[in-house]
Amino acid sequence: MKPTMSSSIEKKIAASGIIAVLVIKQAVHAVTLAKILINSGITAMELTLRTEDAMEALKNITTTVPEMFAGVGTVLEPTQIIDAKKAGADFAVSPGFNPKVLDAAIDLEFPFAPGISTPSDIEGAIGKGCRILKFFHAEGMGGLKYLQAINSPYSFKNLQYIPLGGLNAQNMRSYLEAPEVIAIGGSWIATSALIENQNWDQIARNADS
Repeated sequence: MKPTMSSSIEKKIAASGIIAVLVIKQAVHAVTLAKILINSGITAMELTLRTEDAMEALKNITTTVPEMFAGVGTVLEPTQIIDAKKAGADFAVSPGFNPKVLDAAIDLEFPFAPGISTPSDIEGAIGKGCRILKFFHAEGMGGLKYLQAINSPYSFKNLQYIPLGGLNAQNMRSYLEAPEVIAIGGSWIATSALIENQNWDQIARNADS
């Protein structure tokens, strides 16, 4: 079965290391935020589809800051896959394993990583041709130790994970050093409050740390 992410996409995710997870309430902030992240060495983002302005913010970034490897998250409906692709997104992820969303991504040949938290999730994803999976909620489920335990039976598959949830500047190093982890999701870099307050200096400092 054809993988849901090409080798070139995998390389870009691996090169990014940290994917900034963003909740943007006002699309007008999108370009400034993306440029600050790029200048601080954060080359990939997951723009969550949790706000009314999210898709407009995505379009602003993909058209104005094309060097940003722009993905979308919190993808819960198949139609969001269609909209994200039209808006120029490079990839998408979801918090859980939804076969309908995954099938939509496969049909459109759109790079997608479903969320997993159990062996059953992993097997469902493998059956659909996924090799890169989002591990959510990472710390809430038991952290890196838990991830390595549930991945153990599938280690021969060489699966790669993007942990998200509860990660921060203090614990990210252990995740990044794990062979199963291709990149991590960093929601602490640019929180919703920092973006709303246009605290660009603090966001830059978080990205630099």
